[in-house]
Amino acid sequence: MPAVKGDGMRGLAVFISDIRNCKSKEAELKRINKELANIRSKFKGDKTLDGYQKKKYVCKLLFIFLLGNDIDFGHMEAVNLLSSNKYTEKQIGYLFISVLIEQQSDLMKLIVQGIRNDLTSRNPVHVNLALQCISNMGCREMAEAFCNDLPKLLVSGETIDFVKQSAALCILKLFRNSPESFQPGEYASRIVHLLNDSHLGVVTSAASLIEALSKKWPDEYKGSVPLAISRLSRIVTSGYTDLQDYTYYFVPAPWLCVKLLRLLQNYPPPDDPSNKARLLESLEAVLNKAQDAPKSKKVQHSNAKNAVLFEAIALIIHMDSDPQLLVRACNQLGTFLSHRETNLRYLALESMCLLATSEFSHDAVKKHQETIINSLKTERDVSVRQRAVDLLYAMCDRSNANQIVAEMLSYLETADYSIREEMVLKVAILAEKYATDYTWYVDVILKLIRIAGDYVSEEVWYRVIQIVVNREDVQGYAAKTVFEALQRPACHENMVKVGGYILGEFGNFIAGDERSTARIQFELLHSKFHLCSITTRCLLLTTYIKFCNLFPEIKPLVQQVFQTDHNLRNPDAELQQRSIEYLQMSKVATPEVLATILEVMPPYPEKESSLLAKLKKSKPQMEEIEREEKEKKTKPAAVMSSDGSTSLVDLDSFNDTANVLANAFGDNSPSPFGVTAVDADIANINDYLKFVSKNNGVLYEDDIVQIGCKLETRNNLARLGMFYGNKTSQPLNKFVPIITCPGALAVQLQAQAKPVEPVILAGTQVQQLINFVCVQEFVKVPIMNIKFTYTDRAGAIQSFDKNFYLPLFTSKFFEPTNMTSEQFFTRWKSLGATSQEAQKIFSAKNPMDTATIESKLKGFGANLLTEVDPNPDNFVCAGIIHTQTQQIGTLIRLEPNKNAKMYRLTIRSSKDTVVQNLVDLLGEQF
Repeated sequence: MPAVKGDGMRGLAVFISDIRNCKSKEAELKRINKELANIRSKFKGDKTLDGYQKKKYVCKLLFIFLLGNDIDFGHMEAVNLLSSNKYTEKQIGYLFISVLIEQQSDLMKLIVQGIRNDLTSRNPVHVNLALQCISNMGCREMAEAFCNDLPKLLVSGETIDFVKQSAALCILKLFRNSPESFQPGEYASRIVHLLNDSHLGVVTSAASLIEALSKKWPDEYKGSVPLAISRLSRIVTSGYTDLQDYTYYFVPAPWLCVKLLRLLQNYPPPDDPSNKARLLESLEAVLNKAQDAPKSKKVQHSNAKNAVLFEAIALIIHMDSDPQLLVRACNQLGTFLSHRETNLRYLALESMCLLATSEFSHDAVKKHQETIINSLKTERDVSVRQRAVDLLYAMCDRSNANQIVAEMLSYLETADYSIREEMVLKVAILAEKYATDYTWYVDVILKLIRIAGDYVSEEVWYRVIQIVVNREDVQGYAAKTVFEALQRPACHENMVKVGGYILGEFGNFIAGDERSTARIQFELLHSKFHLCSITTRCLLLTTYIKFCNLFPEIKPLVQQVFQTDHNLRNPDAELQQRSIEYLQMSKVATPEVLATILEVMPPYPEKESSLLAKLKKSKPQMEEIEREEKEKKTKPAAVMSSDGSTSLVDLDSFNDTANVLANAFGDNSPSPFGVTAVDADIANINDYLKFVSKNNGVLYEDDIVQIGCKLETRNNLARLGMFYGNKTSQPLNKFVPIITCPGALAVQLQAQAKPVEPVILAGTQVQQLINFVCVQEFVKVPIMNIKFTYTDRAGAIQSFDKNFYLPLFTSKFFEPTNMTSEQFFTRWKSLGATSQEAQKIFSAKNPMDTATIESKLKGFGANLLTEVDPNPDNFVCAGIIHTQTQQIGTLIRLEPNKNAKMYRLTIRSSKDTVVQNLVDLLGEQF
C-alpha cells in the first residue's frame, strides 16, 4: 500500500504514550475513561469534524478496544470513513469495521453499500481495501451480498492483476465459510481460463480457488485439467532462471506446482493421450530433479523441492496406473526413511502406506521392510513410530505376516501408551487375516493378551473364541495353550475370560493328562475367581456348571462354590442369580437333562469381524476417510470366503455389526445421559448444561424475573445460593420455590432449603441457600418449581409456574488430584475393565483453541495435569469424586484432532456407574 506523508496523528501517539506511562491499572482506566468522554463529546457535539479528526478518534477507539475495553459508540463514524477518498481514512474505517462490527449489526446494510461502491471504483487500491474487508469479516451475510459481484470482478478484462489475486482469494475465503451461498454459474469456464493468465500471481490464486471449487462441482471445472497439466509442464521443464520473480531458492514456483498437483488429484487420470503423456513427463521430471545434487545447502531449498516432490508422489499414487512411476516413487521415498530430518521420515512413511495398497508398488515397499522395522525400534519421535506401525500393517501379506506380527508384538512390550490400543487391534487383524495355521493365530492372540492385556478390547477375545469354537482342529490345542497361560504367576483378567470359556467347552480334551485333570483345571480357574471383576466371575460360574457336565466327579466341589455366602448373597443381582440357578440345576437335573442343557456351544454364524470398525473408531481421521471414499483406496482387505480358504474374516465392510458373543455375555454399560419425555416442560432445559464447567451465572431470565445461582462445594457437601430478582414495577406475591429430587435421586442426594420471603418487592433481589449432601453418585439433577403471582402492565393478576433444572451434577463433587505421568498411566491401566471406561468421539462445536479447552476442563472440577501425556496436544485430568459412601477415582483424557475438527474423550473411573454420565456431561462442552 502507498505510504502517506504527514499523517502521524500526533494525538494518537500522545494517548498511547500516556497509557504506557500509567503506573497502575486504575490510572490506565482513568485515562481511558477520560479519552472516551472526550471522543464521545466530539462525536455528539462537534458537527464540523473533518475526515482526519474522525480517523484519529476512530483509531483511538480501536486502540482502546485492543486493550480489552468495550466500545459501544463510534461505529457510525467508522462507516462514514468508507465514503472518504483518502486512502488512510478509508483504511482505518475498514479496519474498525473488520474488528468491531458484529455480523448481526444494524449497520451491515450501510457497510455492504459502502463496500459495493468501492468494488466498482476505478481506484484499484480502494477495490483491494474492500476485498480485504470482505475476507476479514468472511460471514454469511458478506457471501450472500457479493457472491455475484466478486466472480464478475475476477474475470473482468478491466481488472488489473493484483486485484484479480485479491478477488480470487476473497472468493475462496467466502466459499470455505459459506459454500451454500455460491453456485457454479456462468463464470466457471472463465475462472478456469485464469490458469492461462500471463501473471503467475493470478495463476497461483486462481489455482487455489479452482482446487476448492472443483471438489464441489467437478463437472463444471473439469476443463481445468488440461490447462493445469500444460502450466505444470512449462514450470517443471523450465530452469530456475526462467521464472526469476517466482523462483524460491532455485525452485521454480513451488507453491503453484503444489496447488496444480493437488488440483489434478481431484480428477481421474486424463483420457486424452497427449495430456496423459505430458503429465507423466512432468511427474518424471519432478522425480529426476529430486535425485539431482542440491543447488543450495539452505533448508528453504530442500523444503520447497521436497514439497513439490511429495505432492507429485501423491498424484502418482492417486493415478495408480503407471507401474514404473509407482516403483520410482517408492524408491525415492525409501531414501528418506533414514534421513536426519524427522519430518521427511514421517512423510515418507505416510506416503508409503498408500503405495503399499497398490498392486504395482506393494513389492517395492516390501524391499524396505528391514529399514521400517529398524525405525520402529530406534525412532525417538512417537508420531514417526506410529506411521511405521501403520506402514507395517499396510505392507503385510502372507509372505511376511509372521515376521511383521512378531516384530509388532516385540515392540508392543515397550510401545507408548498412546498407540498400544491401536497396535493391539492391528496385530489381531493381521493374525486373523493371514493365519494359514490356526494354532499360530491362537498363540499370537494369547501372547497379545499377556503383553498388553489392558488394551485388548472385548472384540479381540470374542473373536478368538468364535474361531476356536468354529474350528474343531484347533480346539484341543487352544485348551492346552490357554491352560498353560493360566498357570503363569501374573495372569491378566482377559486371559481368565478366554481360559474360562475355552476350558468350559473343551477342557475334556486335556483332562486325560495327569498335569491337567478336571480337578486341577477347576482349582486353577477358581484361584483367579476372587481377583476378577463381577463380569468375569459370572463367566467363571458358567464355566463351573459346564464342568458339572464334562466332569461329574468334581460336581461336589462346584456345588460348594455355588453355596458360599459370597455368591448366594452377593449384592450383584447377576452373580447371585447365576449362583442360585446353577446350584439348583446341578442338584435337580438328571445327567441326561444336564448334558442337553450344557452341551457344547454350536458353531457361531460366519460373519464379518468388527475389529477393523473398532480400529477406525479409535482413530477418527476425516481426511483419510474422505480420501478412501473418493479414491476407493482402503487398507488391504481379507474376505471370509465360502470355498474353505484360509482367510478368516471379511474386513471389506466398515459397519460394526452386532457380535453374538457380546449378546451372550451381556451389556453392562451404563445408560447414557439424556432428557426424557417427562422433562419436556423444564424452562431451562436448553442451556442448563452450560453450568457443567462453571459454578455461577443466570439460570433463567425473562421480563418478570431473573434467577441466578452460585455453587460452592467441599468434599460431598454443596451449598447452592439462589438469587431471585424482581424486574417489574410491582411486587411478586406468594413466592414459593419447591425443590424435588425425582426417582432414585431422592436416595442419592439430600437437599435442605432455607425458607424465603413470600413477597419480593419491585426492583429488589432476595437470596435463598440450599444445602446438599451427595450420598452416592447420581445421573439426574434436582428440579426446582417456582410459583408466584404478579401484576402485568394492564393491571391484571397473572400466575408464574415453571420448573427448572438446578445445576448440580456428580462432577461438582470433584476434588482435584496431582499425578506424575507414571502414576497417571499406571492408574489408567489398572482401570482397564470395559465397564470402567466410557468413550465418545464427536465433532467440535466451538473453536478448538487451547485456552478455551483448558478453561472448560478446569471448570469441570478435576485437576488439569501438564506434561503427562506423550502427545502434547492431548489433555489429561485426574480427580476424586466425593460421596458419603465412597470416594471415586476418575481419570480423563481428551484428544483433539484439529485437522478433522473432532475430539475423542475417554474417561475411566473406579466406579463403573459414573463414567458414561461424566463423558456425556463433558462432551457437551466442546
